[in-house]
Amino acid sequence: MQFSDTFLEASQSMGANRLRTGLTMLGMIIGVASVVLMLAIGQGAQALVTESIASMGSNLFIVLSGASTAGGVRMGGGTVPTLTYKDTMAIGELESIAAVAPMLPNSAPMVYGSNNWTTQVVGTTSEYFEVRDWQPSKGVVFTPTDLRSANRVVLLGQTVVNHLFGDEDPLGKILRIKNNPFTVVGVLSSKGQSLDGRDQDDTALIPFTTAQRKVFGNQFPGMVRYAMAKATSAEVMTAAEAQMNDLLRQRHRIRSGMDDDFSIRNLTALAQTAQGATKAMSMMLGAIAGVSLLVGGIGIMNIMLVSVTERTREIGIRMAIGARTFDILSQFLLEALMISLSGSLLGVILGVTIAWLVATSFGMNVVVTLTSILLAFGVAAAVGIFFGFYPAKKASALRPIEALRYQ
Repeated sequence: MQFSDTFLEASQSMGANRLRTGLTMLGMIIGVASVVLMLAIGQGAQALVTESIASMGSNLFIVLSGASTAGGVRMGGGTVPTLTYKDTMAIGELESIAAVAPMLPNSAPMVYGSNNWTTQVVGTTSEYFEVRDWQPSKGVVFTPTDLRSANRVVLLGQTVVNHLFGDEDPLGKILRIKNNPFTVVGVLSSKGQSLDGRDQDDTALIPFTTAQRKVFGNQFPGMVRYAMAKATSAEVMTAAEAQMNDLLRQRHRIRSGMDDDFSIRNLTALAQTAQGATKAMSMMLGAIAGVSLLVGGIGIMNIMLVSVTERTREIGIRMAIGARTFDILSQFLLEALMISLSGSLLGVILGVTIAWLVATSFGMNVVVTLTSILLAFGVAAAVGIFFGFYPAKKASALRPIEALRYQ
């Protein structure tokens, strides 16, 4: 029997029982739609985390000064001024470190005309822009002269620009930070949210020396709150951390067996952990949705078994006039596959539509990829063949005489 004949007979058989065929397909439609939707949600979350990781920069460390203890309560890192500006410069000389930037952050009110906004003002150096892979979209970064002379210049994040200047170009304008006049020399490119949900664009950067001498003051001259360091490559991250640890212990004269008065955090490792968690969540959502496909496959098998029972005499007649075992097997298997693939196509359309509605109605980040669609199709086809094989095998194994006698 030609394949076209088998396909035609399978189509006619499905068309003769439209309601039953439609109900059988419903399980596959729901299953495939669930897989496409769940994978889209999971991949959307993964894309957000990946975007946040990229916005942080690559191969990053945070070096915090020591922790204090008050009333038996151990405070967080950075509460004791043990890290100095010279420490950060020494870290920058390590061969595994590409750049390092001292950080002196504090919240401060900013005023321009009748507008005001309180944001995090960070005192740092020009190396910060290399460490964070963050360049201005307008204007320039700090110059060595700005740092030496403690000039009152500032670079603004996009959120600060929106609140203070609106549509006005901020370059060259004078604003006040804690009543100190500052000239806007640059606007930072937009970074978006960090992994912890903080708006990275809600910030202002000023020279480190200006922050110490003219804005925040410092009861411990030369001390920094923390430093950000960037390794030369991902391969040297472990070595870089060990070198920084040894260097600071030596500079701080910490003897063997004594606790460190600083801490080093590998931001890249933390980011990779978060990325791994979202990837696991995506796989879990896909697996949960895959259960729907399994249920749809069981539905196909049940309906096909009923179909075999109802068409026993038809099978007997066909075999009596020359149909081979393979012809019967291929027809029933083709019917199961057609039901599965037809349901898959409708399921993909439904899943993509729901994903679009979720994205537009709830503002969620969903990513529908060709890979997820092909995966849903492939799994659905495999489920159709797997659960359709037993009924097809049962039909092809009928003996013609017994089939003809079946009432």
